[in-house]
Amino acid sequence: MAVTKKTKNDLVKKYGGSETNTGSTEVQVALLTERINDMTRHLQTHVKDHSSRRSLLKLVGQRKRLLTYLTSTDIEKYRSLIGELGIRK
Repeated sequence: MAVTKKTKNDLVKKYGGSETNTGSTEVQVALLTERINDMTRHLQTHVKDHSSRRSLLKLVGQRKRLLTYLTSTDIEKYRSLIGELGIRK
């Protein structure tokens, strides 16, 4: 259910530009999206897991705040990021 170290490193390289750029907004949104997708798959099989559902909603809210920030700072990066990640907005 958790994001593996290899997957995390791949996402950091792809969206951060280098291995050490883990704090950029694009990397954070990509990691949150990966966690959200994993948690969504988990909740499809475990329907009554309400604590995970609450955690999923918190992750979605955090990703939404980061995307709002990215919209206000650089709209082109925002558009390319949601296109690559497949986030509908």
